[in-house]
Amino acid sequence: MKQPAILLVTDRQDRSQCLIEAAQCIADCQVLAINQPWYLAAPVLGIIVDVRLEQPRTRSCLSWLAQQIGAHRPPAILVGCMPGVAAPGARPWGTAVSLATDAEPRTVVAALLRLLDPQASVADWIVRRGATRSANLLRAMFRSAEAGAVDLAAVEDGLEPVMNAIREGGLTHWLDVVWEHDDITFQHCLLVSGLVSAFAQSLGLSRADQLTMARAALVHDVGKARIPHAILNKPGKLDPDEMAVMRTHAVLGYDILRASGTCDPIALAVTRHHHEMLDGSGYPNGLSSEAVSDPIRLLTVCDIYAALIERRSYKASFSSDEAMRVLQNMVGKLDGALVQAFGIAVSSRNGCWSRLPPVSRTRDEGPADFGPAER
Repeated sequence: MKQPAILLVTDRQDRSQCLIEAAQCIADCQVLAINQPWYLAAPVLGIIVDVRLEQPRTRSCLSWLAQQIGAHRPPAILVGCMPGVAAPGARPWGTAVSLATDAEPRTVVAALLRLLDPQASVADWIVRRGATRSANLLRAMFRSAEAGAVDLAAVEDGLEPVMNAIREGGLTHWLDVVWEHDDITFQHCLLVSGLVSAFAQSLGLSRADQLTMARAALVHDVGKARIPHAILNKPGKLDPDEMAVMRTHAVLGYDILRASGTCDPIALAVTRHHHEMLDGSGYPNGLSSEAVSDPIRLLTVCDIYAALIERRSYKASFSSDEAMRVLQNMVGKLDGALVQAFGIAVSSRNGCWSRLPPVSRTRDEGPADFGPAER
């Protein structure tokens, strides 16, 4: 069953695209154009009516829409008209707000959200929407990766939701939503994507570089699609044979992306080498020093941090302070300057670590016993 969508009823093609883009930040959006065939493709969450009511076809369309929706009256925003004017066109909408014709698209969408949920902020909607879209992308990507290549064009559709969610809502909102995902692999990819996007923004990277890093973060663990679930979800430490299988995920992911078409070289490099260490102790190629590029260094810091603060079947979660201490103690393995910048970034992003899940250890091991993520 399709998710409820915001319905944009419009005869103003010159501004409909701006309204669509604003609406799609918080929900799917369907356009009902007055001068085109009328149909409903999904349940209606809320309605934006951006039309000139004096036109007979407009009033006919709204009457048709009221009949299709029936007794359910979703909230509506009437742009440039008064509720109840020009009956029967506008009268059916029980909960409606009228805005000026020149209202900004973001203002229109925000007004609709206040009708849908007065307790939620626009940022709440944007972050939840971004996490949902990205999780759906990951689900589809991992399904296709099990058999072969992935849809790289679909990956592109997942970049803006993550970046927009971090930009509009901050890491705190993102984390609150990400923790709700039960699938550990998806949760990890979403968390790393948010951390990388926030870190890239805090470093002042160009928008193009931010997109590049967000893309790499989304696909970096795609090779886990071909790791047996018994190993991925084992409720204990892996034995040497299982660890050897687990460590193939980096090369498997690289091969999957190469088979998928033209993938940017940074995403390929990050996917293959995000477990490399500067001292040569990492895998799969034992790269060291300058052979480990800056994008790999950046994502590796975020990847290890994310794994440490997550609850996993084989370990308890670390507090943010403990996780930062682990990173700081990995002298010679990680880029010290990046670790320092990461610590500053995460501590200054809207108090983003104040609501991390509490530490819930079931064993007595300290941080040094876990080290970097083994999966």
